[in-house]
Amino acid sequence: SKYKMRAAIQKANRSLLARAARPRSDTQHSALVLTGSRRFAQLVNYETTQPLKEQGDVNPKMLDVSKANSKYYNPHHFDPQNLDYQQDVRLSVRDELPDELEPSDFAESLYKQLWMSELLWPPLFMSTWAAFEADHIIHYPWEKGALSPMFRGEHALRRYPTGEERCIACKLCEAACPAFAIVIESEPRPDGSRRTTKYDIDMTKCIFCGYCQEACPVDAIVEGPNYEYSTFLHEELLYDKKKLLENGDKWEPQLARIMEVKTRTR
Repeated sequence: SKYKMRAAIQKANRSLLARAARPRSDTQHSALVLTGSRRFAQLVNYETTQPLKEQGDVNPKMLDVSKANSKYYNPHHFDPQNLDYQQDVRLSVRDELPDELEPSDFAESLYKQLWMSELLWPPLFMSTWAAFEADHIIHYPWEKGALSPMFRGEHALRRYPTGEERCIACKLCEAACPAFAIVIESEPRPDGSRRTTKYDIDMTKCIFCGYCQEACPVDAIVEGPNYEYSTFLHEELLYDKKKLLENGDKWEPQLARIMEVKTRTR
């Protein structure tokens, strides 16, 4: 019955504990191997893989003698009748550390942290090399670097030298814009040609692809060299025809040179 089985298990456990408390030989230690329900417990003796070492031969840095699966296991280190928490029950990290630090250990640690070649010489060489290099710093905004003629910045509408607007309201730029940022409205002139009455660009939608500039047959809309037009208001980035013409009048010399270079590279 289950009561007899429980009594047999308790009796076997008491017997095992009594045998484990007996003094053991120098080269043998015991381990408890639990088996199935029919074979309740069995005491197995096995010998250590390494002979015992004298106390003077033991390396003080190898403090894993309390681990039964280690080849440096010492049966004298563990006494089941007198369990010492500081010596027998401690973390594995502590088992890997020496009990006392020697001056040689401190010097070795200091060398590894401060004087190793990969930590000292490469930074020292690079800092010394950089100290004698030429100054490549540009002090923006007082100094500004050169821009490529292909730079695409703020949009502008150009005029002819006579002051007449270049835009003929063909709406090719509006059709070429992939972001749908351009809106154009036009009306006929008395001579039959067209003129723009509305030319709006939403700069928050623009992706600065330059398709509007490439599609324009009269070089009216140009992306100029200005890149300093940030603002805190969204409304100020909604450019109308007046704003675009003001940009064109302000940057006309630079825009003319840009279009001259782009005309040669087309």
